[in-house]
Amino acid sequence: MIGVYFSYFFNPIRVLALRIRIVFSLKNRGAYVPFHHQFLLAQTIKGLVMAGGKKEFTNYILYNFSGLKGQIKISRKGLHFYSSRVTLVFSASDKDFLDYLLSVLFEQKELLIGNLQLVPEAVENEDPVSIGDSVKFLCISPVVLLPASFNDESGKRFISPQGDEFSDLLYDSTIARMEISGKFTPEELAQYYKFQVVPDKDYIERIQASHKKFARIYPLYDADIKYEVRGYTFPFTLYAPQPVQQFVYEHGLGHFSYKGFGMLDVAHHNAVNKANNVEMNYASVDLPE
Repeated sequence: MIGVYFSYFFNPIRVLALRIRIVFSLKNRGAYVPFHHQFLLAQTIKGLVMAGGKKEFTNYILYNFSGLKGQIKISRKGLHFYSSRVTLVFSASDKDFLDYLLSVLFEQKELLIGNLQLVPEAVENEDPVSIGDSVKFLCISPVVLLPASFNDESGKRFISPQGDEFSDLLYDSTIARMEISGKFTPEELAQYYKFQVVPDKDYIERIQASHKKFARIYPLYDADIKYEVRGYTFPFTLYAPQPVQQFVYEHGLGHFSYKGFGMLDVAHHNAVNKANNVEMNYASVDLPE
């Protein structure tokens, strides 16, 4: 049956990863997840990986995913979903891993994420996008610049998007992950020195003028330890070589992509409206840090 799911995936363009939408039917409309729910999704995905029993994928981390998407209303409890279907964008570098994850997922009659009762329904391929060396991206999950450490507040430090340090930190983490992926030679990586993030100035000024936030503190869990990191959600233009642009689109940007951080969408792509709604949701509620 898994071969049916992957009939969507193949297209003539060369890709480094497979990027899909997983569609769930929602059994209890009006149910909610916390506003910061990436950690719940990360726990669910890790649980599926472990449930399948394949030890070769136990420590696999070259994947990335968005927040849940659907028709929502915001309350103090979190995000209430009122659509009949909820989607999750997921990208993985290894087709065998994605085959395996989906096979385990579709063995589940129901998943409980927050208060949402979700039934796996279908898988759809994300439409291919044309990416060059200058791309305007939207954040469909928060971008994390700094790693987290136990009993250390440094991961929550605010870094201005207008400063060089913002781009430098993202460059360092991107090149490190490209090296780990094994898809690039040292000679290729040495050529990828151009990397500059330019935030959408009008968007940031508009958010600040309305007393909303584009940078928040988010929880994540690793080996049963709770950490807190600062994540950023705003449109930006990235100037970098095309292979670097393709990598961050397919693998995420920044730290903890396998925890659901740093997923991007391309502005003016046909999914831009959905992505922009998610981005505004992250910035639209004045929650306590």
